[in-house]
Amino acid sequence: MSPPPRTGAIRTAPVPPAAPVPGGPGSWPAGARAVRTLRALRAVPGGHWDLVLAGGFLLLMAVERTGAADRLHGGLPLALAVSTAVAAPLAVRRTRPLAGYLVGAAALSVEALFVLPSTVSPYADLVGLYSLGLYAPRRRAWFGPFAALLGMAAYFADLGHDYPVIPAGVLFLWLLGWAVGYGTARRAEEREAARWRLRREVVAEERARLARELHDSVGHTLNVVLVQAGAARRLLDRDPERTRELLSGMEHTGRDALDDLDRVLGLLRRGGDGEYGDDGEGAAPQPGLADLERLAERLGRAGPRVRVRIDPAARRVPRSLDVSAYRIVQEALTNTVKHSGARTVEVTVRCSGGRLAVEVRDDGRGAPAGYTPGRGLLGVAERVSMLGGRVEHGPIGSGATGGPGGPGGFRLRAELPVP
Repeated sequence: MSPPPRTGAIRTAPVPPAAPVPGGPGSWPAGARAVRTLRALRAVPGGHWDLVLAGGFLLLMAVERTGAADRLHGGLPLALAVSTAVAAPLAVRRTRPLAGYLVGAAALSVEALFVLPSTVSPYADLVGLYSLGLYAPRRRAWFGPFAALLGMAAYFADLGHDYPVIPAGVLFLWLLGWAVGYGTARRAEEREAARWRLRREVVAEERARLARELHDSVGHTLNVVLVQAGAARRLLDRDPERTRELLSGMEHTGRDALDDLDRVLGLLRRGGDGEYGDDGEGAAPQPGLADLERLAERLGRAGPRVRVRIDPAARRVPRSLDVSAYRIVQEALTNTVKHSGARTVEVTVRCSGGRLAVEVRDDGRGAPAGYTPGRGLLGVAERVSMLGGRVEHGPIGSGATGGPGGPGGFRLRAELPVP
């Protein structure tokens, strides 16, 4: 048999206090608690603070009136009622600033003329006058100085002849308080108006940029498709093999147009800047100077023969210039396909002296005298202007926009500064 178990007291060690959990209330430093307190105070609606302000003034005036009850000769209830009329309008100083101030100023005048002037109620009137300048619309706020002048005349009706300097000083201080509130409100209005103007300008610029993107990319590819379709129709019976090549080119061109359209629509959905920043995940990349050869080959299938010469230094320019140079060439080639009837086009891109020069020449019909640039050339001018460059276009030999025209081809030249 085994021995019976021994019995005795079981000793337990004292449990130490639990350490504060990281991130719990006990571990917050004093600075973090102060920040949380400030955030909680800021979350309180302004109307609640106005109720506290009105109640505070009413409490001070009630204490003052109760202490001076012997001087009121039994008029304590009337004095408290008038004090309530002076303090209560502060509770609506944000929502009804003009009405609240007029009621408070009238009560202050009644107090001074028929009860007993108080040393606290004038400061409630000062807060009301400041609030009138700060929260009232521009026209209503201008009632404040006139109402303050009438209130001061009533308040100092029995005292002004003894101390003539005091009413003038008090009136100046009151008008200064109104001016501070009025000036603060007007500056806030100007900042808000400036924000709205900036927002409208940004929206207008973004709309113009997206419209330019659609015109440059989708418009160009659709023009190429039309040219290829026309050539395929003419060659359908005579050269079926060539027709198949043209139809294949139309297929690739249409896919490029869909990719460009999807990218621009993606910019609208994401709100990104696309050309001058990241295109975003999944968006088709913007073409650049490296894609000019493919652009020339696509045009050459049914349109003019395009020769491209690119300075090696031009391939190292920033991305924004790379994309813009491609778009300029694309627009110039689109105009060539649509209007010039040219057989050959020369595209030259050089980079020297801190400037990127893009030139497109064709041997087509040129332009008539006094021609007017269309949306495409206007878009090129906007693009170049945004980048701080300059552009000129016209019949070869004129070298200027809108110069005299005639046969001999058309020339577009743009210069962009390289940062």
